[in-house]
Amino acid sequence: QVQLVESGGGSVEVGGSLRLSCGDSGRSISSYIMGWFRQAPGKEREFVAALSRTGVVSDYRDSVKGRFTISTNNAKNTLYLQMNSLKPEDTAVYYCAADADGSWGRPSLYQHDYDYWGQGTQVTVSS
Repeated sequence: QVQLVESGGGSVEVGGSLRLSCGDSGRSISSYIMGWFRQAPGKEREFVAALSRTGVVSDYRDSVKGRFTISTNNAKNTLYLQMNSLKPEDTAVYYCAADADGSWGRPSLYQHDYDYWGQGTQVTVSS
């Protein structure tokens, strides 16, 4: 059973940076498509970024392109989301998720394709 745990959230000022981490107790995540989603207060959860199994193909929502980077470590047991130039509209609970059954090509942007979810970590950006 995959149990994802996120860390690294916190409060920052506009323009600041945070790096979120996600792992499964040190176990490899290389067999999964991995994604980050977020949910702001009063809003639906939305896609942020995803990474293919190979780690080669990534995708981002338009509003974070050029500011956020999804990656894994060399051991392929930790997923990261580097967030730079943060804006107040980035304030949300951020969730990592794993897709066990997706294709080996472009990662899915859709929540219903992801099988395992973390508990979320809060990111607050203040102006």
